[in-house]
Amino acid sequence: MAAANNAPVLVAVGSERDLPLVELAAREAAAFEHPLQLIHTFDWGAAFEAESVAGTHDAAVELLDHAVKVAREVEETLPVGHEIAEGSRVQPLIRRSETAFLVAVGDSGMSTKQLGCPIPADTPAVQVVTQAGCPVLVARREPPAKGPVLVGVDGSVASQQALKWAFDCAVRRAGRLVAVRVVERGQDDAPEILADTVAAVGGAEPGVPVECHTIRGAPGDVLVEQSRSAQLVVMAARGQQPGRGMIGSACQAMLYHSPTPTVVVRGLAPAESP
Repeated sequence: MAAANNAPVLVAVGSERDLPLVELAAREAAAFEHPLQLIHTFDWGAAFEAESVAGTHDAAVELLDHAVKVAREVEETLPVGHEIAEGSRVQPLIRRSETAFLVAVGDSGMSTKQLGCPIPADTPAVQVVTQAGCPVLVARREPPAKGPVLVGVDGSVASQQALKWAFDCAVRRAGRLVAVRVVERGQDDAPEILADTVAAVGGAEPGVPVECHTIRGAPGDVLVEQSRSAQLVVMAARGQQPGRGMIGSACQAMLYHSPTPTVVVRGLAPAESP
């Protein structure tokens, strides 16, 4: 799917608690020069059970007005659209992700769960990440570290797309990039394998400071630990694991357990870049 120049960054606004997410999404939209689209889903069933349907609808309008102000405080010239959609919170995001540049969602509290705790498949963030037709930014409840942009690279086409996205994020943040390749038993750990991939993908961005690290271990564990000192993590939804379902095991580990905002890159054609 090729994102048009005016393809929006989508963010669902369910309550005042989502305003920090709106701010983060606005920063990404402004940095990548795409419009921001705020979506509030309206449950008519719940509205009819309330004391006043009109009051419930008016509250939704007031919330969106507040969210627009938050976005404009990030960048006053940022194009911001807003709408009230009927249905569940995630379905409008999934449907519209097919023509979006990026979808921003909260992590549904996943990063606060202990390792080994099961994550329900119907968790909103999981539904969006596994079904979206474009990259997804998963925000966290705590502010990230002031570190580099971290990207996991396994040599797959998907991870090269993630690497290109990570380069672009580093450029727009005027930051450095740390590329990590995790090798398991039986894999070649020669550092030039990662270095060659990074040079091939990032050759157009010579001004970005880059570190390459090849680390032996379990990919998910290594990347979660490395992410603790990063400001942003970029991961392919699924690298060289086509049989692992909608997202690979390393992406799952990062999504569920990293404390750092994570972009899951998916829905891009091989030749696309952000």
